[in-house]
Amino acid sequence: MNENIRETVEDPGVDILSHSRRRNNIHILTLDRILADDVYERIHNDPRMEGYTVKRPTKGIQHGAEEIDAMAPDTVSSRLLIIDVRRSTLPVLQQAYNKVVGYNRRDLNKLCYIVLIGDGPINLFHSGKCLDDFVPYLAVHRIDYYPAAFFFDPFLHYEPDEIPRTPADLAALLPVKLPKRLANHFKEQAITVADIRKYFRATGKPQKVQHNRRERLTDLYKKRIEEQFSLEQCDLDALFTHDGIQLATERLHLYPLFFEDRVFELVEEAGNAA
Repeated sequence: MNENIRETVEDPGVDILSHSRRRNNIHILTLDRILADDVYERIHNDPRMEGYTVKRPTKGIQHGAEEIDAMAPDTVSSRLLIIDVRRSTLPVLQQAYNKVVGYNRRDLNKLCYIVLIGDGPINLFHSGKCLDDFVPYLAVHRIDYYPAAFFFDPFLHYEPDEIPRTPADLAALLPVKLPKRLANHFKEQAITVADIRKYFRATGKPQKVQHNRRERLTDLYKKRIEEQFSLEQCDLDALFTHDGIQLATERLHLYPLFFEDRVFELVEEAGNAA
C-alpha cells in the first residue's frame, strides 16, 4: 500500500466517516485547465446530467496543488471524483490526492466513485508488447484510489524526452503541443492540445457532426494502436467499446470514448445507493 496514503488515513485530522448526504456533485481534480474544460464541457452539455454541479480548480497551475488540497473536505459532497493521474504532475498532487481518498475512503464504490484519467506506463510505446504493460500500472492505481474506471488518454502520453524529468517548471509539465506520434496524423502540424480537445468535443455542433468526429477519433486511435501493437498478441476490439478491455483483473477504457456514459452511470449508481 502507498505509504503516503497510509499516513493520511491514520491522520486523525482526516475524516473517514461515511458521508450519506452527498448530492449530484462531481469534482474534477487536475492541474490541467484544458483537460478540466474538456471534462466539464462533456458533462455539462450531456442532457442526461442537466442540473449536476461540476466543480473544478480555478487558480491555475502555480497554485493548483494548494487549491486541490483545500478542496478535499468538500469532495465528501460529491458522488463522483474525476482525478487526473498523469505521471508528470502526480508527484505534485499526490499529497492532496491522498487527502481526498482519506476523506472518501469509507464510501468509495458505494456512495461515491472515482474515475481516473491517465497517460499510461512510461515505456508503453517501447515495450513491443500488447497492452499487458498496463496491468502493473493499473494495479498500483487500484491500491491507491480504488477507481471504478480508468481512462487512458493518448493525448496525455508523451515520451520521456518530450517533457521535463523534474517538476521544477510546472507549466512545462503540461505541454501545449500534441505528442509527436499523434501530431503526424493531422495536416496542421501547429495544432495544439486545446485545439484537438475542442474539435473532437464538438460542443454546440449538430449530432451528426459530433458523431462523425467521434468516429474520426476512434479511427485515429485504432490506426495508432495497430501501428504500435501486434494484433496477433491481443484482441483490441474491446478497447473501443463501452465496457473497455479486460486486462487481468483490471479494465481499461479510452478517453473520451463513452466517457459521458460511464460518468452518468456511476453518479446514478451512487445516488441509488444513498
